[in-house]
Amino acid sequence: MAVLETVIMVIYALVCIALTVIVLMQEGKSAGLTGAISGVADTYWGKNKGRSMEGTMEKFTKILAILFILLSIVLNLNIWK
Repeated sequence: MAVLETVIMVIYALVCIALTVIVLMQEGKSAGLTGAISGVADTYWGKNKGRSMEGTMEKFTKILAILFILLSIVLNLNIWK
C-alpha cells in the first residue's frame, strides 16, 4: 500500500506543477467591456478559439484541475494507514 501511495503522490506533484505552468502561460482576459463593445468575440480567433493554442491550454487546465481534485480526495482517504 505504501508503494501505491508514493506513486500517487508523485503523480499528484507532477499534476500540480503542470497545472501551475499552464495557468501561468495563459493570457489574461482583460478585454472587459471595451472588448464586448468593439466586437472582439466576432473575430476569426474568437470563433475558432477551441482550435487555437489558447483553447488547447484551457482544455488541459480543466483536465488537470479535475485530476488535481480527484487525487486530493484519494490521498486524503484513510485507506493508507
